[in-house]
Amino acid sequence: MGRTAGPVQTEFMSARAHLDDLAAFVVASPSSYHAAAEVAQRLNGAGFTRLDEADAWPKPVDGHGTVPEAGGYYVIRDGAIIAWRLPAAGADEAALGFRIVGAHTDSPGFKLKPQPSAYAFGWAQAAMEVYGGPLLNSWLDREFGLAGRVITRSGEVRLVSTPAWLRIPQVAPHLDRSVNDNLHLDKQVHLKPVFSTGATDLLSALAAGLDLRADDIDGFDLFAAVTEAPAVIGVAGEFLASPRLDNLSSVHAGLAALLSSEASDQVQVLACFDHEEIGSDSRSGASGPFLADLLARIADGLGWRGETWQRALATSFVISADAGHSVHPNYPQLHDPDHRPIVNAGPLLKVNANQRYTTEGPSAARWLRICRAAGVPTQPFVSNNAVPCGSTIGPLTATRLGIASVDVGIPLLSMHSARELCGAQDPWWLAQALGAFYAGSEA
Repeated sequence: MGRTAGPVQTEFMSARAHLDDLAAFVVASPSSYHAAAEVAQRLNGAGFTRLDEADAWPKPVDGHGTVPEAGGYYVIRDGAIIAWRLPAAGADEAALGFRIVGAHTDSPGFKLKPQPSAYAFGWAQAAMEVYGGPLLNSWLDREFGLAGRVITRSGEVRLVSTPAWLRIPQVAPHLDRSVNDNLHLDKQVHLKPVFSTGATDLLSALAAGLDLRADDIDGFDLFAAVTEAPAVIGVAGEFLASPRLDNLSSVHAGLAALLSSEASDQVQVLACFDHEEIGSDSRSGASGPFLADLLARIADGLGWRGETWQRALATSFVISADAGHSVHPNYPQLHDPDHRPIVNAGPLLKVNANQRYTTEGPSAARWLRICRAAGVPTQPFVSNNAVPCGSTIGPLTATRLGIASVDVGIPLLSMHSARELCGAQDPWWLAQALGAFYAGSEA
């Protein structure tokens, strides 16, 4: 006879379903461009409408200045995507504003150079630049493909994702007896992957897969993409090993939260930026005008102008969701001795006195209210004073818009590795908390 699942079992099954969907999302998103396209596809399935920045947008406000019917929309800019849902009909004007979840679609790794094919000692090798700050040794002896976009002579943009064509071979210890004691990887010399023998041309191989000739391709943005699928591991399936958890875990959680929500009192926004791993200084990065421009256009369509626009910004809130660090059991000295978060204990509340994260007292308190409303645990993260921390889109967004913000994210081991590790429960908890935020449940 079957047994009815209790609350804990039901929560685990939901968490596992979320984890399986996160794994599928990662597989569908080998580059930031693919991630934006996958988000768009899921939004389309939920009835959201794509808008073009060059077009005039529909004005959802009726003659009385209210929204007659909530609607969902999105805009793609290169490898970034911003989606939003308008407030419910009859929403209280005093609550006007935006509930924003921010994340990023890119991950550190390697990008193909303009002249992609190199040859040495009978080997065909790919010429690649380091993108961001990857854990370089994690890419050794690991098969990977190329993923991104190709622009043809006609101006057509095509997404590309190849099989496992490339590998960066490690030198054998027989040839370098010090390799296990003092591994040094020259970024120019030691990180050129092999993809064939002889004079095989990589661009021609890419073109052939698209039914094109090499000279039909006028431009490309192609990145190394691990082809090994994510895997649930651990004695009891406690962990997910996967590429690109930083930061597809947050993109996916924000998307799941948005799609499972209904219209509320404020505009619900999911902003997924590109280029965070290289500083965000681009037209599709958090330092660029993308979010500010879209919020202004949304506000204009809602009739929020002048003082009303300023009031809307003052009542808005941003959750900057980006993966953080779990305490590492082999390197505990690198963590703050009084703050040692671990996987499967809840999303992190990320704090830094120097505003590398935006969390302060009021925003921390709001996050705790959100987690209590969602029934989700949370745990604080702060860096060891002797180990400088990274940053997120949070400070950039707060600086551009002046909106109150908090920094959160799931804890990882092996951040910036070609294959990172998270807990099986935390992605689901993050999505639950973001859903409570969108619903306004923390009030």
